[in-house]
Order: sequence, then C-alpha cells, then structure tokens
Amino acid sequence: MAENVALNVRPDYDEVLQSIADYTLSYRIKSKEAWDTARNCLMDTLGCGLLALRFPECTKHLGPLVEGTVVPHGARVPGTPFRMDPVKAAWDIGCIVRWLDYNDTWLAAEWGHPSDNLGGILAVADYLSQKRASEGKFPLTVRDVLEAMILAHEIQGVLALENSFNRVGLDHVVLVKVASTAVTAKLMGANRHQLLSALSHAWVDGQSLRTYRHAPNAGSRKSWAAGDATSRAVRLADIAMRGEMGIPGVLTAPQWGVYDVLFSKTNKDQKLKQDDKCQFSLPQPFGSYVMENILFKISFPAEFHAQTAAEAAVTMHPQVKDRLDEIDRIVITTHESAIRIISKQGKLANAADRDHCLQYMAAVPLIFGSLTAEHYEDSFHEANPVIDEIREKMEVVEDDRYTREYLEADKRSIANAIQVFFKDGTSTDNVAVEYPIGHRRRRKEGIPLLEDKFRSNLATRFPGQQCDRIFRLCKEQKTLEATPVHEFVGLFVI
Repeated sequence: MAENVALNVRPDYDEVLQSIADYTLSYRIKSKEAWDTARNCLMDTLGCGLLALRFPECTKHLGPLVEGTVVPHGARVPGTPFRMDPVKAAWDIGCIVRWLDYNDTWLAAEWGHPSDNLGGILAVADYLSQKRASEGKFPLTVRDVLEAMILAHEIQGVLALENSFNRVGLDHVVLVKVASTAVTAKLMGANRHQLLSALSHAWVDGQSLRTYRHAPNAGSRKSWAAGDATSRAVRLADIAMRGEMGIPGVLTAPQWGVYDVLFSKTNKDQKLKQDDKCQFSLPQPFGSYVMENILFKISFPAEFHAQTAAEAAVTMHPQVKDRLDEIDRIVITTHESAIRIISKQGKLANAADRDHCLQYMAAVPLIFGSLTAEHYEDSFHEANPVIDEIREKMEVVEDDRYTREYLEADKRSIANAIQVFFKDGTSTDNVAVEYPIGHRRRRKEGIPLLEDKFRSNLATRFPGQQCDRIFRLCKEQKTLEATPVHEFVGLFVI
C-alpha cells in the first residue's frame, strides 16, 4: 500500500528560500563601496532607460493596458508621462532599462543583469512613497531604493555563481524574478512568512526558455524579458502580502519540485536516479559582494562577453580602416561562454540578433571606429554590406586561460583578442583586452566615463537645466539617499 500513496507531511521551507528570506530581512549593509556603487548603478540604469526611449520598437510596449486608466499614487515611468499600477510600471521600467543591452552585467556560471531589478524596486518604492506622503507618513527615501538594489544584486549574483540555468535551457531572468520578489516584498512590509510564501511562488511559477536569445531565434523578446520578470515579481509579492499560502518544498519536492523537474537527468523509465539529483549551490554567504564587483557597460551597448572585443577593435581601427579590401582573415580569441552564446555565422535577422553576435560587434568598430545602439538597426546594416563581408572573414578560437580566468573569483576577466591578417602576408599586432573598462579593476578609469554616459543619456530626454539638477543630486551620496523617492522620480517625469 505504501507505494500507492504519498506521505502527506508538509515540510519546512527549503533551506535556499530561508537563506534568501533571512538575508533580505536582516542583513545590514556596512560597505561604503557597495552604497557608492549602488548610487552609480542607479544613475547608469536610469540613463539606459532614457536612451531606450528613442527607439519606437521599445516605446510601443509602454503605457497602461487600458488607455486612460487613472491610478491614485500611480508609479511613474522615467522619461514618460505614464503613471500606472506598480505591476505594469515595473514592466515598463524593466523594459526600457534592458532594451539596449547597456545596463550592468554579472558573469559567472549563470549570466544576467542585476539592475533589471530596478523595474520592480522603483515602481513599488515610488507608489509607496507617494501613498505614505499623502497619508502624512514618512515616505520612502532613495536610500531604501539603493538598499533594495544591493540586496537584489546579491541574491541574483550569488545564485548565479555556481548554478547554471543556461545549461538546461532556462533564461537567467528567473533570477530577476526571485530577487525582485524578495526585495519588493520587503519594501511592502512583508514578514518572514509572507516573504517565504512570495519566494516559493517565484520558483514554482515556471521559467522562461532561452530560445529567444540564441541563433536562429534571437529576437526582441530578450529586451523585455527582464521587465516581464520583475513585473511578475511585484505581482507575486502582492499576492503573498494578501495572505496567500506558500509552497514550502517548491525546490526539493520529489518528482514535482524545481530540482527534479528542471535540473535532474532521468533514465529510460523516467525514474530519477540517485546520482542525478541536483541542488542549488550557495558558495558564499550573502553580503554586498555582487554590487561591489558589478560590471558596468560604459563604452558600448553590447552583450558583455563582447565588450573587450569591441574595445580591441576600436584600438585596431586606425590600422585597418584603409585596408579593408586587403584583409584575408581575422582571428578573434575568446572564452567559452562567448562562443556558446554570441558566436554566429549567417544572416542576422534583426537588431536583437546583431547585438548578440560577437563577430558583428567586432566588425562594426573595426570598420567605423565606434559601436552605438544605432549601429544595430536594420537601416544601418542594410546600408553597409561591408560589415557582413568582414564577418565572413572572422575565425573564433578559444583560449583556455581566458575561459579559466573568466570564472576565477579573484579575476573574473572577460577577455578577447583580435588580430587581422592581410593578403600580402603582413598582420596587425594581436590586440588583447582582458578586463573591460566597466570592471572593478578599472573603476578609477571607468566612473568618470560612466558619469559622462549618464549626462549624455539625460540630454536625450531633458533640457539642460533639468539635466544639471538631476546630475548634481545623483553625485551627492548623502543628499540623494535622504531624498524621498517620489520627489526623486518626479525629476524624471515629462
């Protein structure tokens, strides 16, 4: 009889969920570097969103689902006139932040963009801050936003260190959903039980496939997938705050849990083998490590595994710009992750396909000396057939050291090298760049350029005086942290 019934003993919440919940509710951030980096990350993330508003393919997604909807204390979408419920506002903010592939990056066993979580964080914080102020209560401040960002970066980033969702075909935005669920539930005032419930629903939800990120199906869904994830997180946090019960064994439940359904191999009889069982690894305690080590995209709106390739190509541009017809072959030396996700041959179908093609992101700066968001558009590509001609001459090879140091905790390099060989037998030097300018090792060099990027992005949307006011506030850590969220967001409203 025992084989025909399930033992119905409800378990405690899975340890991974408890670790995330306890960290979210109790960790106190003491790292000055983390707070300062979070401020720069907030600037950069908002700037990326403002720049994306120049592209109709992005803006067509924005606004309320029902035109004319009025939401009391509605969350605002920076750079737009929209004021919506926090769920749709989170979708829109997440969409604009991620559209151009220009916001921060985290690279480990799993990849991702932790600032994607700002969609949910800012939408919830703006709504709650307005509501509290209207009730005569203390509003949320930008410090609350920065704290939530640091926590979300850490949750997403530590889960990514040794747990590869891409290896089983799942998209990394699952980690955005989990991290955003935790921190937005905290902003809403969740207790431990409510936060655990919310997290369990984030995991049991089912996860997006990576199909839309890879050849031959790469497309624009990858630009709004994170907005979708952070928006879903806000909805799940709200459900939990209404008292919805959780699913405590969501990860470990035999046959029906995340581990067995999504991460375990099966034999021919579809029965789980003991040696195929899987559990997520948390290789280090949650703290502020991820925010301190986050990778900023400063010079190029490009998938991060190609950032150093683009930098090397810009360096090499003066040597090859007048000899394009003389090129015999081009060798790009890279790391395994770049080969697996962005090395492509053949026709590139759309802008989203091009900004995830290593060869395209190297060819454009080799030819033109720069790489901008406009360089991915159909009109530019069609007007410059030389790009595909150069792509056809590219060979991609893996360097074992580059692959190894990509994962080493004290390095986390993202190395690429380029060398051009000409038909007459001559060649350029092999130009290698191992750490992009957005890396922690290049912070002193990178932050002034990150600030220039922010000012430039502000200028695409606001008049000069407004740009100056926003920039001055964002430069002053203490003043910014003390600013009520709804007043800060109000500076970005059109």
